[in-house]
Amino acid sequence: MIGGFLSGVRMLARGFAFWSKRPGIMFLGLFPAAIVFVVVVAGLVGLGFGLPSITDWLTPFADDWVDPWPGIVRGVLGTVVFAAAVVLAAVTFTAVTLAVGDPFYERIWRAVETDLGGPVPEQGAGFWRAVGDSLALIGFGALIAIGVGLVGFVPLVGAVVGPVLGVVLSGRLLAAELVSRAFAARDLHGADRRRLLRGHRGAMFGFGVATQLCFMVPLGAVFTMPAAVAGSTMLARAALDGVTSSFDPAHAPRT
Repeated sequence: MIGGFLSGVRMLARGFAFWSKRPGIMFLGLFPAAIVFVVVVAGLVGLGFGLPSITDWLTPFADDWVDPWPGIVRGVLGTVVFAAAVVLAAVTFTAVTLAVGDPFYERIWRAVETDLGGPVPEQGAGFWRAVGDSLALIGFGALIAIGVGLVGFVPLVGAVVGPVLGVVLSGRLLAAELVSRAFAARDLHGADRRRLLRGHRGAMFGFGVATQLCFMVPLGAVFTMPAAVAGSTMLARAALDGVTSSFDPAHAPRT
């Protein structure tokens, strides 16, 4: 499991390394990510400024409590609400960016596929499939955000366990969405996709968590998105080509 996890992390690193091979195409992938990033950050900043009012509105019962308990309760609640919002924002960012930037990310996907060798599907997943996948991703992200919020209310540990759980679950969700392009282009869905990825869960987990953590660094989401698309394509091809858990693209069969 640990070996697979580290393999997934290395796959994201190889996605970043693809900048050295095709810098022009990777640079194009920054534009949709930057646009969506500005919108998402604006929403989070607005939420941050409004948190005191929100927490006061949610806890009228604490108005008559003795200090410092009202502040402590509202501080914990604000942390939980903001953590859930960050989880939802990260998932929404990925979903909307993939849909808006589909033509750009298809070029990255195709460049990686060509670099790895073997037959490359003539058509990508398509814009409307990208939109449908994005809406599904946002829906699942909302469920995860709700779960993070509920866990956050667990006494003593909730404020720590909630955000960690959010990174883990949303990271796994992001990985599943990012690798979907290579499968969808080959008309592989549902059970076929799960069968191919069954032996690579550790790598999917490592790739998703590493991507999510990079998204949380200031401006990291913008610069990580092209690399995540490239790395996820390599990960998907490793599964498609039946490569061992090391996921080394250099070992992939070339036809």
